[in-house]
Amino acid sequence: MKSSKILTVLWDYFLMTVGSVIFCMAWTSFVIPNGLASGGLTGLCTIFQYGTGIPVGLTYPILNVALLILGFITLGKGFGVKTIYVIALTSVLFEVLPMFPQLHVLMDEKLLVALVGATMESVGLGLVLLRGGSSGGTDIIAMMINKYWPVSPGRVYLITDLVIISCLLFVPGKGLVDMIYAYVMMLGFSFGVDFVLLGNKSSVQILVFSSKYEEIANHIIHEVHRGVTALQSVGWYSQKESKVLLIVARKQQMNEVVNEIKTIDKQAFISVSTAMSVFGEGFEEVKTGLKIKKANKKED
Repeated sequence: MKSSKILTVLWDYFLMTVGSVIFCMAWTSFVIPNGLASGGLTGLCTIFQYGTGIPVGLTYPILNVALLILGFITLGKGFGVKTIYVIALTSVLFEVLPMFPQLHVLMDEKLLVALVGATMESVGLGLVLLRGGSSGGTDIIAMMINKYWPVSPGRVYLITDLVIISCLLFVPGKGLVDMIYAYVMMLGFSFGVDFVLLGNKSSVQILVFSSKYEEIANHIIHEVHRGVTALQSVGWYSQKESKVLLIVARKQQMNEVVNEIKTIDKQAFISVSTAMSVFGEGFEEVKTGLKIKKANKKED
């Protein structure tokens, strides 16, 4: 058990290291060399660098301290240790990577720069967040909110980034066009990080119309190990009573479930729709913020 825990911790830190390198390279290789910016604390530090000349590697760790303290209080010591590691690593990378000009990718097409930067940033930060870490800044706020309320991290980033990107208008030499590119990168990052964090958790709702509903239901429960709900139905044309099977499964299980149904009844009519959120046993935990409210009441 101890060796498995050690391997798990090492794996966590390995993935956070890889994610941090990808995250920093998105900025130092694509975004900053091409004069672009985006949201988040890194975006704020980048905008500050454009206006004052003070490098991101200096302002980034300093501005993270206050949010890091909040992370300790709200998310626990485990969060703090991993976050300190990621912040320290990214701060070093923001200082070291710019020293290698061969890593700078200069492009005339700013839109492509924004899209590539957003993709790399979302993948890198997504890996960090998946292992319980944080690069600091607004993602600490996102994790604190997401702990108690079912608000996606991408939505939190979207709101805070709107304010940060607007600061570009106060930087000499920057204007509306730069702000538009920053918003493009912000939107790409918001969708990208949600895909990385929630893509493997997305679910589907499957409705099965078949005369062999009883055989299909038993097979899905005992062989595929998914829950099945039988809904009473009436075929309006035939006026025959039957049952419609309702199955909720992970998206990656969809093909398996459909194939199993077809092996029993090739004529079965199957309807598949995406389930935005599924809460309950075997899926996600409901986050309502009630624990906080109860705790506050006890203190009162």
